[in-house]
Amino acid sequence: MLLVFVVICLAAGRLGAALTEPALEGWYRGLAKPFWTPPDVVFPVAWSILYVTMGIAAWLVWKTAERGELRLPMTLFFGQLVINVLWSFSFFGQRSPFLGLICLGALVLAVILTTVAFTRVNRAAGWLFLPYLLWLGYAGALNFAIWKMNA
Repeated sequence: MLLVFVVICLAAGRLGAALTEPALEGWYRGLAKPFWTPPDVVFPVAWSILYVTMGIAAWLVWKTAERGELRLPMTLFFGQLVINVLWSFSFFGQRSPFLGLICLGALVLAVILTTVAFTRVNRAAGWLFLPYLLWLGYAGALNFAIWKMNA
């Protein structure tokens, strides 16, 4: 099951990347961005690491949950994965930093709720979601800056 959860997370990442790639050359690279924007190569590396840790966290919850304790954490987990992909669609697919920002707000809320639910079942699973939350904070600041600079 560990492999299943990791593959599901990486597949969500690949779907998001497929929505992102067509907009990179013609649109994203032409946007004004803050000086603290990382090189493009950082994003797939960071996201791959985060997707693997998300999969491990989900597996820990699945493995250790008591009967009847799994539904809410897993619903939140899969919900945040869907919103994660929707961010790529909003920002890159729709070429809208504003829609991306709205989606990112929903994603941060979903990830906070998932982190809390995971922590209640398995403390290590909750800790594994903290780098994701930190990255989303950075991504939110970057998304906001891009929106403001290109409005």
